Amino acid sequence: MSARGKARRRALDILFEAEARDTNPLDILAERVERAEPPVNEYTISLVEGVAGRLGRIDELISTYSEGWTMERMPAVDRNILRVGTYEMLWVEEVPEGVVISEWVALAGELSTDESPQFVNGLLARFKQLKPSLTL
Repeated sequence: MSARGKARRRALDILFEAEARDTNPLDILAERVERAEPPVNEYTISLVEGVAGRLGRIDELISTYSEGWTMERMPAVDRNILRVGTYEMLWVEEVPEGVVISEWVALAGELSTDESPQFVNGLLARFKQLKPSLTL
């Protein structure tokens, strides 16, 4: 797994844990940075801070465009994969859109249900298509 792949996985772990503990993801991130075992990659920090800073908008987009699934009905891992994937797709310009989709679909396949990769792929591909109108 690439350094960015590991950073994505760690960001997902932090966001998932924050949701499970019903706490702010920035607090979990601060704990991990302080502990530094293992050290927290700068890209992980960037992803967690980006999602935390735009969480309301990200959740609004996911809710609006995920057909047949409410946020509450989604598996928690899928919800958080979509949060980070949406942030990376719409607000991280240096990563190619195809890479964003591929990386998050792979994590969905590894960590979630059999249907999750297709669901994640469909929603992130839709965001890629609508990107110019969504980031205004």
